[in-house]
Amino acid sequence: MIGLLWASVGAIIGSGWLFGAEKAVRVAGPAALLSWGIGTVAIVLLALVHAELGGLFPVAGGTARYPHYAFGGFAGMSFGWFSWLQASTIAPIEVQAMIGYARHWSWADGLQNPKDQTLTGSGYAVAVVLLALFVAINFLGVKWLSHTNSAATWWKVAVPLLTIFVFAVHEFHGGNFTSHGFAPFGARGVLSAISTSGVIFALLGFEQAIQWAGESMNPRRDIPRAVLGSVLIGSLVYILLQVVFIGALPASSFAGGWDKLTYAGISGPFAGLATVIGLSWLATILYIDAIISPGGTGLIYITSSSRITYGLSRNGYAPQAMQATDRRAVPWVGLAVAFVAGLLCFLPFPSWQKLVSFITSAVVLMYAGAPLSFGVLRKRLPGLERSYHLPGGSVISPLSFAVASLVIYWAGWDTLWRLGASILLGYLLLGSYAAYAKAKRLPVAPRMDFAAGQWLPVYLIGLGVLSWQGQFGVGAQKNLPLWWDIAVIVVFSLAVYYWAMRVALPTEEIERNIRGVEVVDEIS
Repeated sequence: MIGLLWASVGAIIGSGWLFGAEKAVRVAGPAALLSWGIGTVAIVLLALVHAELGGLFPVAGGTARYPHYAFGGFAGMSFGWFSWLQASTIAPIEVQAMIGYARHWSWADGLQNPKDQTLTGSGYAVAVVLLALFVAINFLGVKWLSHTNSAATWWKVAVPLLTIFVFAVHEFHGGNFTSHGFAPFGARGVLSAISTSGVIFALLGFEQAIQWAGESMNPRRDIPRAVLGSVLIGSLVYILLQVVFIGALPASSFAGGWDKLTYAGISGPFAGLATVIGLSWLATILYIDAIISPGGTGLIYITSSSRITYGLSRNGYAPQAMQATDRRAVPWVGLAVAFVAGLLCFLPFPSWQKLVSFITSAVVLMYAGAPLSFGVLRKRLPGLERSYHLPGGSVISPLSFAVASLVIYWAGWDTLWRLGASILLGYLLLGSYAAYAKAKRLPVAPRMDFAAGQWLPVYLIGLGVLSWQGQFGVGAQKNLPLWWDIAVIVVFSLAVYYWAMRVALPTEEIERNIRGVEVVDEIS
């Protein structure tokens, strides 16, 4: 249980804590606290749904597979791609964060271009080495990996707690919370910070216990505890970090407004602030942590990416070769694919925040499949034994789906059109293999079940159109007024939810999909 809990906590406390508080306050001012509160509620709702599903189906790469059970091949392939997309690209984000903080040391001066934080040639070489190190540790096997991550996570939790305590005691100015107004950028700033400034990104990761489910000794008992426990720990840490960050800032650092926050050129938000207020010893610890925290999270997501690749292959959406494991039961082909994908991710996105906006949308889109699957399985298979039974699930499930849609919408049009292009790429890759497998009449060729997934294209295209006409992101037309846009998204999401419930697979087809997977322990 500790290994699963620490897998999720280790994923939650990564580069998000190093950058999230600063990015959020630049966009929302002190009202960033509201952004963290809303983000926490959104993640808790999604985590509650995942807790029941994780205990019900403890399978490796579970988030990629629940929609497959409920809606068949087309929806399963789609959400599998969303899952893989986010898992394979978070490790590069963490590497970017490590390199960004490392600029504090003189030897790292030439790793990033000063204008846009893109990697230089030497920076790219360092990024390749770091990513290769994550992959190498994974090859040592899940037990060694779990012990490594547990040790790193104790450190990753201890340092933020130390930072909270020291900042609260040493330097805290209550007047900072009302200087320039509590919410200088209004509701748009509060809502935008949730998706674009690292709030949701920082809180992501609770599903790691589910991705590792196939390697758990007692998954039905431990997965719900690990999922919910990690969200509670992570959200409390992040909210307290935001409070002390705002309170510790010298008034001169935001004299020109919160969007012009500065630390006199010192790199790293918390470490830079610690240096400014005379806590150089804490700054040293934070610069060291800037290697350990993102490194531990990147390690976990490389693991998850390989398990999701394995799950896609098990469901027939990718070649069977992707199921290959070594003598330690490590899916080595999936690790190789994750490594190559990670290298490509260093190319198109120049900074941590741009990567964060994109991946937040991909992650929440992946999460949106869980409430839909939850609703179908509660309706079609009410008699299945559930180690955790979510009270009020019939209300929480559609609500969490609507909340997920809002978080995606708040990411903005400039992010969502890129996400749409990535989704089309996934359909091209996975769809081509599915067509090939069907043409060759391979036994693993997936059944697409388009009728059960007919709602999905409408949902994806509809979100894109509403984002284009909405209030958030560069290029948005702003034809939907603020607050009305939220109401439209909620109504649209609920309509899609109940449409999906109506056209989902019948009970016997769902049972057939479930029987196609060894539920308890696939990899080991």
